[in-house]
Amino acid sequence: MYFTYNKMKKLIVSIAIGGAVLSCNDDFLDQVPDDRLTFEETFSSRNTTEEYLAAIYRRLPNEYAQRYTTTQNSGPWTGASDEGEYVWSFPLSNYMNIGDWNPTTGNISTLWSNFYRGIRECSTFIENIENCRDCTEANIKQYTGEVHVLRGFFYYALLRSWGPVILLGDASTNADSDVSMFKRNTIDEVVNYIVSELDTGAEALEGINFKGGNAGRMSRPFAMAIKEKALLFAASPIFNGNTDYAELTDEEGNFLIPQSPDINKWKTAADAAKAFIDEFVPGTFSLYKEYNDDGSVNGYLSCRNVMLRDWNPEMIYERPRGTFYLNYDCTPYHAGADSRVKGAGGLGLTQEFVDAFFTENGRPIDDPESGYQASGFTDFQTPYDDQSRTIFAAWANREPRFYVNVTFNNSLWLNRDHGDVITTTWYSGNSGKGSGGGNDYTPTGYIARKNIAPDGSTSRAIPMIRLAEIYLDYAEALNEYEPGNPDILKYVNLIRERAGIPLYGSSGLPQPAGQDAMREAIHRERRVELALESVRYFDLIRWKQAENALHGPVHSMDINATDEADFYRVITFETRVFTKKHYLFPVPQGEIDANPALQQNTGW
Repeated sequence: MYFTYNKMKKLIVSIAIGGAVLSCNDDFLDQVPDDRLTFEETFSSRNTTEEYLAAIYRRLPNEYAQRYTTTQNSGPWTGASDEGEYVWSFPLSNYMNIGDWNPTTGNISTLWSNFYRGIRECSTFIENIENCRDCTEANIKQYTGEVHVLRGFFYYALLRSWGPVILLGDASTNADSDVSMFKRNTIDEVVNYIVSELDTGAEALEGINFKGGNAGRMSRPFAMAIKEKALLFAASPIFNGNTDYAELTDEEGNFLIPQSPDINKWKTAADAAKAFIDEFVPGTFSLYKEYNDDGSVNGYLSCRNVMLRDWNPEMIYERPRGTFYLNYDCTPYHAGADSRVKGAGGLGLTQEFVDAFFTENGRPIDDPESGYQASGFTDFQTPYDDQSRTIFAAWANREPRFYVNVTFNNSLWLNRDHGDVITTTWYSGNSGKGSGGGNDYTPTGYIARKNIAPDGSTSRAIPMIRLAEIYLDYAEALNEYEPGNPDILKYVNLIRERAGIPLYGSSGLPQPAGQDAMREAIHRERRVELALESVRYFDLIRWKQAENALHGPVHSMDINATDEADFYRVITFETRVFTKKHYLFPVPQGEIDANPALQQNTGW
């Protein structure tokens, strides 16, 4: 079993820190209950040292728990993007979507505190690991390297939500620290520190196995991947010449977010992505593929199972285990069916998300040559079915990734072990609002499908980052810095080839002409390839496109129509609110109260 999973289960070290991370009143590990190890005992042996380390690993987010935002450190990313909507009222994303959140929102403080607590724990570990009596020099080097990577990741998680955050430094802090000394650092300082931490960890972990029994531990590849991600954020419009934050300055008047764009930041990000590719592809990582009998790539199975096969060649890092709330969210209600194929289907997909997928000829649906039919019905056999069924024509002849991601009305359910179940999502269908499931129904007429295993299994690792994302990051950064570089088209086409759709520049599908057209093509490809992987929300933030994509009317099927024929009308189900202040999360009010000199993010 994976290291972190076993060690987490056996955790006996107290590392909880009460209250806000910079303003808590509890003594940090000073008062230890009788049934807990003392601070000296914690780092005295390899066993208890590893248990402390495993507890730090628990700070890594489980993004399959987003329904209960902050549970296992999950965020609101799917529901808060233009991909989905939860039927239940309580997820943080539903409050964000209507603009009903602020510096006192509890989930905001919890996320902030979680990552800062992780950072403090990392610093404590690094300061005390030398006291481990039965740890070898190799153990100490590896564990310290892992913790540097973890500390870098926690800062990266803070960066992408709050922007210029507070760097606590390398030394551990405690409850007696003077909070007035904590100031927000500039974006460049934060990114440089993240890169330094990840470089330090990557160097220490070079040559250390990260597979088999070590799967789930921090690794050199993961460090290099997160480094590239941090640099991509730094190069993007949100943090690279964003005059919307001209008033966000330190006491000396220095801008916390650069006011003039620096194109060389795109080069730095592209170089970091290419460094990863050069070192690890193809020897360590490759795009996951499954093949048809004739040797051609099966786009559907490749794109579905890359998310289901633990530690497959594409996965750079997966969280070893976590509560699998997503299975209930995405399994339809299926009134009257066997309990083993019943869920809620409460994570609905927006019409905007559904419309983003290409048709089978690789063109967007608004392309006159796409062959898309916006109305009517047709008999069509999906790639997961063994027969044709009558479905809405708009859902026929779409690319394989559409069928990986979208459960729609009159589609065959994945799990066939208990008989074939046809999911019907209109009002009186077995998974519709009138099915008798109470609050368990799809709020949009569509249900998220990706990441759900055909046998219903939830005993598997939870993907965090894979090679396809590195490829698309590289293409994006390179297009901004050196448009026309042949690598841009190469790496976008590698993604499309695995998806089973025509390549740009092939017969009948011209190559995007110019930097702007290529940028649009890359953005489209990211949207469908990385769908439902907690990427889209941050892409819209990075690109400063969220105030358009996440503001205004959002559409769905008419789930309240009692006549199935009327279900297929596209309606507005919600008018969302996203203004300029929402690009960055507010600093929790408790932190501002404890340290009034701490700047709040603009607009909050």
